[in-house]
Amino acid sequence: MGTVLNTKGQVEILLDFGQSGTVRRVTEPTEQGLKDRLSRQGEEALGKLAEELVANPVVNSALARAFEAREKAVQAQEAAMGALGIPSAADIERLTRRLRSVSQRLEGIEDAVDRLDERLASAASRSGGPELAELADRIDARLDELARDLAAVRKAVAPGDELPPRAQERLTVSDSSPS
Repeated sequence: MGTVLNTKGQVEILLDFGQSGTVRRVTEPTEQGLKDRLSRQGEEALGKLAEELVANPVVNSALARAFEAREKAVQAQEAAMGALGIPSAADIERLTRRLRSVSQRLEGIEDAVDRLDERLASAASRSGGPELAELADRIDARLDELARDLAAVRKAVAPGDELPPRAQERLTVSDSSPS
């Protein structure tokens, strides 16, 4: 029996009894193909494991209890922080948005004051008639609005120096659901 490689990439086998046959060359799996196959098999195994764990009533109830405990802990933390007068992350985010809004409005007011200053200077150079009085009234109204906005921000940032009521000094958290 003899073996010969022909030009088509096939192996030709010569048998002892005068017949010949051709066999395709076997290609070995590449490293990338093996890696993909192992990765796919690993993903399938993890998926099956996750499905079995979720289907297991013991694991499912343990997960449900863990999520309930987490929610109760978050509520207790918010209540305790509120009782101590410590702002929550949501309170700080709300305050940050409010400060940005007031800052933008203040920039707009500064621009308006600059424009009014220019108009006052040009009006004063021309004449000081009723136009100047109307402009002064509008400036006063805008300044009053700015003072109200700043007072609201001051109240939101530092609501006052008063202490929390005596009833809020000690907060008790109880379990409202039966175990």
